[in-house]
Amino acid sequence: MRIVLMASGDFAIPTLRSLLDRGHELPLVVTQPDRGSGRGRKVQCTATKAKALELGLEVLATPNINDPEIVKRLRSLKADVGLAIAFGQKIGAEVRGVFAHDCINLHASLLPKYRGAAPFQWCVINGDEETGVTTFRLVDRMDAGPIYVQRRTMLRAQERACELHDRLAAIGVDAVHATLEIFESNPEFQPVPQDDTLATRAPKIAKEDGHVRFDQPAAVLVNKINGLWDWPGARCEFVSKVTGKSETVMLAMARLGASDKPAEKPGTVDFRRQVATADQYLEILEVKPSGGRLMPFEDYVNGRRIQPGDLFAPID
Repeated sequence: MRIVLMASGDFAIPTLRSLLDRGHELPLVVTQPDRGSGRGRKVQCTATKAKALELGLEVLATPNINDPEIVKRLRSLKADVGLAIAFGQKIGAEVRGVFAHDCINLHASLLPKYRGAAPFQWCVINGDEETGVTTFRLVDRMDAGPIYVQRRTMLRAQERACELHDRLAAIGVDAVHATLEIFESNPEFQPVPQDDTLATRAPKIAKEDGHVRFDQPAAVLVNKINGLWDWPGARCEFVSKVTGKSETVMLAMARLGASDKPAEKPGTVDFRRQVATADQYLEILEVKPSGGRLMPFEDYVNGRRIQPGDLFAPID
């Protein structure tokens, strides 16, 4: 089939590779414009653009896919399917209408749950046991179109958002190909409408959402820490009881610790090097100090000579 891929993030890369491996034709890949990133604001292209160029594909980077000239170009391609994956722009009716079969989206949740920009992060943050991917027809309302295919998976113990992202991207390959097979074998197939009463939101996560306080239940904190890695990271201040010095740290992985009710103030390190929360203890597994490398918590304990009574405090 002739497919126009509209994508920006690396979530699309496994599907991009697979489409070519299975003999589909990609006359064009549409992506977001190059942008500055990092402290030096170095201009970088999207992950999808980098991979598409590496594979020898034609790429169009645009701030507005709905521009009339772009719509005209898309129509001239006479593509069968438009496929959006982590694209980052609203795709209007004129664009959706240029494709012979349909214009679909691969989304990283079991819709109608988690409509929005950060579905797999909120899945981990909320402590869900199951998630998956959905292909659906694009409509005017965000993530609200009728569903073609869903694939389900159980979350793994201590699975972080970045790891779930990669697993869902791989699972999405099968969902996309199953959808394309529907177009080829059963063109009269009608996707199933979503139940809007079951819809939940997955809004974009901001850097400020990474601030953590230990006066919450341990399970809530574990899910938040794991759900915010690798971006923006769960941030707090480590404060030494002996020296009074503090530094900002990102907590990269955690699990439930001892179940006894803490006697210490929330955020306090106990004799087991576990951290007191509102209801029990939390065990930090990985940490990244400000300006430092990601490391096992053991290495951080040894390097900072962490003692009982040291504190992980909220950022002011």
